[in-house]
Amino acid sequence: MTDSPAPVEATRIDPKLLELLVCPLTKDRLEYDSARQELISRSAKLAYPIRDGIPIMLPEEARQLAD
Repeated sequence: MTDSPAPVEATRIDPKLLELLVCPLTKDRLEYDSARQELISRSAKLAYPIRDGIPIMLPEEARQLAD
């Protein structure tokens, strides 16, 4: 019998947590991108990564969004 690895499922963010989180630069609300596992700040044009279910809310870790 062979054990095949379990399929990787995208981590979900608790909606209540998402309501509380804001961009550390602009203090605006964030959008959750489940496909890319990021929290998007449209006003700062940044995408904050989510690693192992934990949002990394550091501007230096964020990805710049295209205009």
